Amino acid sequence: MIRHTGIIRSPSTVPGPFSVCSALKTSFKLINRLFGAETKASIAAPDPALFELFGAPPSAAGIRVTPKVAMECAPVACAVNAISQAIGQLPVFVYERRADGSKERAPDHPAYRLLHDEANDWTPASKLRQELTRDALLYPNGGFAFINRVDGKPVELLRLDPEVTPVTVGWSSGEPIYYSVQEGGQKRPIARENILHIPSPSLSGKGLAHDAREAIGLSLLMERHAARLFANGARPSGVLSLKSTASADVITKIKAAWQAANSGVNSGGTALLPADVSWQSLTLNSTDAQFHEMRLFEVQEVSRIFRVPPHILYEMGRATWSNSSQLGQEFLDFTLMHWITAWEGELRLKLFSREERSTYFAEFFTDAYARADLSVRMEAYSKAIAARILNPNEARAAENRPPYEGGDQFINPAIQAATATAMVTE
Repeated sequence: MIRHTGIIRSPSTVPGPFSVCSALKTSFKLINRLFGAETKASIAAPDPALFELFGAPPSAAGIRVTPKVAMECAPVACAVNAISQAIGQLPVFVYERRADGSKERAPDHPAYRLLHDEANDWTPASKLRQELTRDALLYPNGGFAFINRVDGKPVELLRLDPEVTPVTVGWSSGEPIYYSVQEGGQKRPIARENILHIPSPSLSGKGLAHDAREAIGLSLLMERHAARLFANGARPSGVLSLKSTASADVITKIKAAWQAANSGVNSGGTALLPADVSWQSLTLNSTDAQFHEMRLFEVQEVSRIFRVPPHILYEMGRATWSNSSQLGQEFLDFTLMHWITAWEGELRLKLFSREERSTYFAEFFTDAYARADLSVRMEAYSKAIAARILNPNEARAAENRPPYEGGDQFINPAIQAATATAMVTE
């Protein structure tokens, strides 16, 4: 029987959206704050309390960008998934530091199973890492998981969904205090040692979705504009001119007939015109011609905000066959290492006792992600074996191949072969 501490896991007690009563209370509170005697708020200069009701301030493009709305933007979804899925794919191992400075995997440590195999009975460890990283990329306070302990040892990690069980962070004397927001707005404190917190990189404290709301709002606006434009047969590619005077009813009928035959799914077909109607095509103006470039620029803006190389967002303008490997290493060095460092630091503080930290630690295995092509790997193994950094069996193990007898010796094959040849000659 698992004993829960700090938070209740039962589905019946998981807080959901605000009830009707709590929503009415919130609305009355906002009305009093906005229109009370001591408040001079207006629609032109709204009180910040309005955002408690509507969820997020609107962007200049008129779109209210929330974490869920942000994921409707293709570049944002690509950036968030690229980072979170990569963190989920990289294996995590718990190591024990030996007296000689070397390290060895410690599968018997309670944290090993939670980080490498399954976080709980229904969540793989990789999925938990992916979800927490995604929460940290989008939500103001970051990603949270509750650490359930038995006799002081971690037995499972439970993700706290920010849409269902939001967690707020307060500070007291420089130390964080965590609260689980219950239904009705009540806050329940959670012991600091029982919360796994991957913080948001947002400097404003409101989340990257908020910080990037202008770029995301503009990108969504342009995307929706293009969708509406092409749904109606794209931009006007020409003008129908009547050679004689016609009544409004005739013009309306000609317009309706033209749109029915040459717009939407019928766009691009052969146009049949009455004898007294002529067609004049229109050319693209400079604004129309730059629409594609403007959309590419929005991809670059999202790339800057989430610190993801443009080629990861499939903007391949500067990618070539020769630098693709280098670009992959760049993604690991300048994007993923920030998240890997944040994860490793938090795991060290929360899953290992003070006494264990000098011996045990968790580490991401990044070799598989930065894996080069076969010829480059073989050349690197040869140099490592010749320099006696690796023995042949260690190199074979890295390639998932079985060891062979005598492969554990640290020797330089080139020197040994030359010595053996000289002895045979003599």
